[in-house]
Amino acid sequence: MAHIELKNITKKFGGHTALTGLNLEIADGEFFVLLGETGAGKTTTLRLIAGLEKPTEGQVFIDGVDVASWGAAERDVALVLQQYSLYPRYTVRENLEFPLKPKIRRLPDAEIKDRVARAARTLRIEHLLDRKTDRLSGGEMQRVSIGRAIVRKPRVFLMDEPLSALDAKLREALRTELKNLQMQLGATFLFVTHDQIEAMSMGDKVGVLNHGRIVQTGSPQEIYNNPRDTYVASFVGSPPMNLIDGKLVDDRAVMAPTSFELPVSGGAKTGGATDGRPLVFGIRPEDVYLEGGAPVEAKVHDVENHGVEKIVTLRVGETMLRATVPARTAVEIEQPVRFAWNPDKVVMFDKGSGVSLRHAG
Repeated sequence: MAHIELKNITKKFGGHTALTGLNLEIADGEFFVLLGETGAGKTTTLRLIAGLEKPTEGQVFIDGVDVASWGAAERDVALVLQQYSLYPRYTVRENLEFPLKPKIRRLPDAEIKDRVARAARTLRIEHLLDRKTDRLSGGEMQRVSIGRAIVRKPRVFLMDEPLSALDAKLREALRTELKNLQMQLGATFLFVTHDQIEAMSMGDKVGVLNHGRIVQTGSPQEIYNNPRDTYVASFVGSPPMNLIDGKLVDDRAVMAPTSFELPVSGGAKTGGATDGRPLVFGIRPEDVYLEGGAPVEAKVHDVENHGVEKIVTLRVGETMLRATVPARTAVEIEQPVRFAWNPDKVVMFDKGSGVSLRHAG
């Protein structure tokens, strides 16, 4: 169990700056997800906490102690990677026992047996204990590598995209298991991913990383409903938020250059939303409605079937926007339809900076 804090971290590799002025706090026993695209600096952040890299500037604290001079072993963290770090000639049991048998601090046999049995039960791999790891499927191997981390009872679990090599169904099952596991153990988890569905479904808190900087931190709901800028708005959510250029005129969003307009409610407005200022209007696809008497006409550009729902791409002049509609909605490509949006759910961003007017100031 541990509280982690990164203060003003900058990390450079030669001429390349991977992280810039990064501040991050992970509460004791929290499931924190670091979300970002490839190359955003997620793995570097993880390696700095693990003690595998040293920051160029800034400090790493674990439970309030500056661990700059501590090696990886002293920090007592467990790393679970995308590639399974298992010994292929060993059985599952031998792989699980291995971290508990160092020459210096070997545990008593009874304790080793108990920890292995408990980890195997938690991860439902008891039936695999006597099998060699090269005879396992991808999902089973990932469970064993998570088991190797659990048996050590580390202060912090660091997970670097551990599910990305698995197929979709297995990923879904392991997401739930990992979340339950973290709650059972009450441990501090830092989970790194580029998959925003993983982030939204697993994290107590999510930090969005863009080019080595944390852009926004908050609960999945906060980040989804109140994105700090257009980057977060377009990165979080599947399908992403619609972002349309326009201006505010008398409580109405007027879109340029296709010049359709829709109302914006007082709730969505903020002090900075002055008439005529270039803005970007953000609306989630589930807050766009197709209905007969709606104010704006569009053509159906594309239809994606998702079983329970359809994602319909609408075209108004040059502008494209998506609407999520019930599966029973009958729509065809190039069909003219009418749509509206929920005026309470509109988020306004400054066109120049991309920052949400709610967060500006």
